[in-house]
This record gives sequence, structure tokens and C-alpha cells, in this order.
Amino acid sequence: MRIAEVIGKVTLSRRLESIAGGRLLIVQPLSEAAIKDEAAPTSESVVVYDGVSAGIGSLVGFSEGREAAMPFHPHPVPVDAYCAAILDQVHLDPAPDIPG
Repeated sequence: MRIAEVIGKVTLSRRLESIAGGRLLIVQPLSEAAIKDEAAPTSESVVVYDGVSAGIGSLVGFSEGREAAMPFHPHPVPVDAYCAAILDQVHLDPAPDIPG
């Protein structure tokens, strides 16, 4: 799962019935430095299926690939990224020192 900020939404003139009940959002994935406000986001934006009603400016957790289609199982859907959670806070613990 990756963390991203919602930066927009996609408007469709038609949609598949298999993805009714949700919408498509544009999210900007965040690196650890971007989450800590130490750096600007650097990765490309991603379009995600949203069934949890995230708003613009929200932090979300999203999955990609096969895991993104699992909420629709057993029905096949053309979804590559799925917004699984709206995040209220993100707390990062420092990585432990690993000798090596």
C-alpha cells in the first residue's frame, strides 16, 4: 500500500456498470520525505478507483495491481489502483539501526 494526496477527480461521460458506486480520483503518491514535509512529491500522478469518498486534499492509502481488483472479486473489473483508506494522521517511526 502506498500513501498519496488527492489532487483531482476524473469526470467520465460513460462508465462501466461493474464499477458503479465509486468514482475515479487523481492522486499524487508521496515519498517518506514528502510525508515529513521535507521534499516535494516527485512521482507521477495515478488514477485510483475511490469507494470511500475521499476529497481533494485528503491523504489516502491505495493499492495497485492485482490487489486493487480484489474488492470486486469474483467479478473482473478494469481497475489498476484502488483507494482503500482515508488517513487522518501518518506517524513515521525512525528506522532501527541495523548493523551490517
